[in-house]
Amino acid sequence: MWAWRLLRLDFTGVAFGALFFCLSLTPSLLPRDWLFAGLVGGLNAAIGYGIGVFVERMLRRFVLSGRSWRPPAHMSSLLKVIIVAAAAGACVLMVIPAAAWQRQVSDLMGMTGPSTVGYLRTLIIAAVVGAVCIAASRALIDLIKTMARYFIRRWRLSDELALLFGTAIVVVLVLTLVNGVLWRGFLAGANRISQPQNATTRIGVVQPQLPERSGSPESFAAWDTLGYEGRNFVGTGPDAEELTRINGRPAKEPIRVYAGLQTADTEEARMAVLLSELERTGAFDREVLVVVPTTGTGWVNPIAARSLEMMYNGDTAIVGSQYSYLPSWIAFLGDRETAMDSGREMIDAIHRRWAQRPPDKRPRLLLYGESLGSLAGQTAFTWLPDIAAMGFSSVLWVGPPNASPLWHGLTMRRDPGTPEVEPRYDDGRTVRFSQAIDATEIADDTAPPWHGTRVLFLQHSSDPIVWWSTDLMFTRPDWLAEPPGHGRTASMRWYPIITFWQVAADLSNALSVPRGHGHNYGDLLLDGWVGVAAPDGWTAADTERIRLALKRTEAEDGPL
Repeated sequence: MWAWRLLRLDFTGVAFGALFFCLSLTPSLLPRDWLFAGLVGGLNAAIGYGIGVFVERMLRRFVLSGRSWRPPAHMSSLLKVIIVAAAAGACVLMVIPAAAWQRQVSDLMGMTGPSTVGYLRTLIIAAVVGAVCIAASRALIDLIKTMARYFIRRWRLSDELALLFGTAIVVVLVLTLVNGVLWRGFLAGANRISQPQNATTRIGVVQPQLPERSGSPESFAAWDTLGYEGRNFVGTGPDAEELTRINGRPAKEPIRVYAGLQTADTEEARMAVLLSELERTGAFDREVLVVVPTTGTGWVNPIAARSLEMMYNGDTAIVGSQYSYLPSWIAFLGDRETAMDSGREMIDAIHRRWAQRPPDKRPRLLLYGESLGSLAGQTAFTWLPDIAAMGFSSVLWVGPPNASPLWHGLTMRRDPGTPEVEPRYDDGRTVRFSQAIDATEIADDTAPPWHGTRVLFLQHSSDPIVWWSTDLMFTRPDWLAEPPGHGRTASMRWYPIITFWQVAADLSNALSVPRGHGHNYGDLLLDGWVGVAAPDGWTAADTERIRLALKRTEAEDGPL
């Protein structure tokens, strides 16, 4: 009997739940298969159901209270049948345009969309998810009522006060359980799961013997302390011989400096190792020095690193540091302060050492950050002029999370009349934004005149990492009120609560789409570097030569 009560439905809630489910099937930034559509649909249906129940209770209490008229029993039963039938029919029929919308979004990205028949499985997943959420909610409500009855018997409280105390206690218990026990347990578990991966080395990656690499026999950062991503970074990449073949002139051996979490016990000690490595390798004598705040596990995008090394024929030094074992999305949700602190400390430490050298003996100072690394790098600057004041000549930030402080401030203060998806700030004198999905568009966005420090944000209009925010819950953003950006369907609409969960689900699929869409920027990173940090005399033919070299490397070694 108790289990049946958990699943017994309120018919106003059913109507609202069906509405929320149908709206959840509308398109968002990225294609969703039937499984994710079912998860999002079930969650939204449960939320809609709860809103419907609340609306009905409020109407009964404040509008219909005291009125003697009630519909006849047979009319009430007929109305319930109509509501259930209409809700079920709408949910089934909505799958047809939903599958068509997903095919439309998939076509924009060169992907194969789902069939209508296969998409019907969405209904099954949504029904299960919705039922579990509603049952869990009813169990909590029953707990509140049980506690209220106890308070009434024990202390003779009024019904309203007993319910208030019961609700407060349950809310505190749930928040403590979720935010304290469950969330901390999840982070601890994720950390334990990720640490063994950090101790491994990718097949084919071996310890470098060149002194220009951290982890080599001469290095202050031991090979076995660099972590999985650190060993990938220093153990791969072009050498002087390969660069000489690509550019047709003698090349220098590129410098790659890195410190892993196990390289030293504290962040300050790791920074000291990095500075020692930079001095040891002669990084401050190269033409460019690139500071790279990394993503969660310490990943440095190999395309970004290779592109710059090929452009400058090895006269480069690239430096990065690991600050977490956690994947980027977990680090963003649960430990972003660590990322921000690490990025700030690395930038400040390297800048101080760089500034100690005579002005004519300093390399060009560049900054690169992707995803969480972009957020980490931005925290080193209070405002845009600080970038030039610290001596950075070029900055490339890729797929910045919506919470990135500098990006958010620039976007909010953009020039009047420019769209949020590709704003202009101060008419592009220092910073520019590009939603480009091909090289020609980036070239247009970074075209001269552009003097002094150059800061470029690459941000696809279909990248959920850029556009997801808690504000989506109840506020329509400008980018959904404006004409759609490149690669985003014009069929996407904003709905309170629903769009928040749609884009949240897109986060898990951000890297699973072809290059040029979502959070996959591919060889557009080369064009970004060309836009902000091209060597003197650089031509479009040079860019295409490097692009072909990157493609050859990928064909021979697999995806970079």
